[in-house]
Amino acid sequence: MRFNSQGKDEVSYDAIVIGSGISGGYAAMELCRKGYSVLMLERGRMVEHGEYPTANLDSWDLEYQGRVPREEIAAHYYKQNRLSWWLNQDNKHWIVKDDEYDYEEKQRFDWIRGHHVGGRSIMWGRHCYRWSDLDFEANLKEGIAVDWPIRYADIEPWYTYVEKFVGVQGKKEGLPHLPDGEFLPPFDLNCAEDHFKRAVESTFPERRITPGRTANLTKYIPELHHGTRGQCQARNRCWRGCPYGGYFSSLSSTIPVANETGNLTLLANSIVHSLIYDDATERATGVRVIDAETKETREYFSKVIFCNASTIGSTAILLNSKSERFPDGLGNDSGELGHNLMDHHYGMGGSATFDGLQDKYYQGRKPNGGFYIPRFRNIDAATRRKDYLRGFGYQGGMSRATNLDAPFGPEFKKAITTPGEWRFRATCFGELLPYHENKMELSTDQVDQYGIPTLVFDAGLKENEHKLREDGVNALAEMMEAAGFKNIETHNDPTAVGAAIHEMGTARMGHDPRTSVLNRWNQVHAVPNVFVTDGSFMVSSGTQNPSITYMAMTARAVDYMDKQLKKEGTL
Repeated sequence: MRFNSQGKDEVSYDAIVIGSGISGGYAAMELCRKGYSVLMLERGRMVEHGEYPTANLDSWDLEYQGRVPREEIAAHYYKQNRLSWWLNQDNKHWIVKDDEYDYEEKQRFDWIRGHHVGGRSIMWGRHCYRWSDLDFEANLKEGIAVDWPIRYADIEPWYTYVEKFVGVQGKKEGLPHLPDGEFLPPFDLNCAEDHFKRAVESTFPERRITPGRTANLTKYIPELHHGTRGQCQARNRCWRGCPYGGYFSSLSSTIPVANETGNLTLLANSIVHSLIYDDATERATGVRVIDAETKETREYFSKVIFCNASTIGSTAILLNSKSERFPDGLGNDSGELGHNLMDHHYGMGGSATFDGLQDKYYQGRKPNGGFYIPRFRNIDAATRRKDYLRGFGYQGGMSRATNLDAPFGPEFKKAITTPGEWRFRATCFGELLPYHENKMELSTDQVDQYGIPTLVFDAGLKENEHKLREDGVNALAEMMEAAGFKNIETHNDPTAVGAAIHEMGTARMGHDPRTSVLNRWNQVHAVPNVFVTDGSFMVSSGTQNPSITYMAMTARAVDYMDKQLKKEGTL
């Protein structure tokens, strides 16, 4: 790790990238490949590929059967543990401690974070689905919020570009509203999932079931998959970190490629306080940084700044970047900065058992979760709903249970090697509309240990989401019944915004600077040398996992920036 402490020239770069996660890693790689000197700033600790302490541990190697003691949760993880499945012994070292980085809530908000090099790209679910014009045109057609300033044609080549590098396994389905991509061979459905697929699609022709599309290298292609990478071993331990580089993360993929160029300087433990704005040039000139270990403040300078600290992190930095020109935060002429906070909402789903295929089994593990059911509501006139807008999708799978009811001894040994019944489970992910009143803001009276204002969240679901949830659960029950499942159970437990870990919005794109923060190239309208290409730019939330869209838009923005500088000499 290089550290510069001489004159201004020694702390000046062509570009500064704030954040080292999914989009920050991609921004740094693209900039470095184009020959720019890049400073990447990460607020968390340094981690290098391979430093995954639990990657090769078996379940019996983990303390407390993999669970985190209640006393430890109460002291450090009282908000991070709200998602009952999230915090475990095998991944807690990637999750922030709430007592060190707390926040305020006017409505419950589940802010799940990871402060370290690589960010949440180490722990992400890896599902990658393209958006279509059904998503990009929805706001305009329905009169919701503002219109997206792009359409599928604008981003389609960039999806192709990043998918080839990322490596996405999946199966082509020919669905206009879920465009096919550049796929590696899929993790196929197992026999029970295939039964579910055939039963559902014959009963409901508009509903399609396909293997979940994830960023796992089912086939490693050296000329495409650069970095420290290899074929996925299907261990299904992804959120621990993969020593094989079998799935896409900043640590295994983009950061090594950026580093190979010789153009990258990476500083960990570097908390960006705010951006420095120059009134004379009407441009940002650099960033103010607080050292997380010493609390010393430094400044770094650049021609271009990419904000990739996450939807919440980037917007917090922009809100805290106040000046005479921008008293409410850098680029906040519209007053929309911090507003329109979105996420997917879930906590709705179902489970069942299946008596058939008792003579069938499967081999190995699948890190893609099993199947994906793309949106089938409000696609066209035939699927139009009168009670709510937009739609939902499902992720789920089927597996055979283990019989643990036998007593100890020979009977127990025999029982645990005898397959039990088939079990089905699925979770429904719904779209949250972009409401102006769903927001995040800086606290006016609380600061963290570094003197930076803490955050206050005020966002929740509304009538449209609750109507959507009812239909999502009912439609799942219909599909389980069509497949002949038994012991069908459904649940609808509304989650807080943030719980899906797909937070979006807060610095939306738009045609009009009066109603949006960014233009169609992800530039701050009033400060064109500042780009925001993490989830902050999103104008609506769709139903699909968003990370592949962040990467595609990041690559597009870097390409635009590069061409403008070479053509005009300035932004």
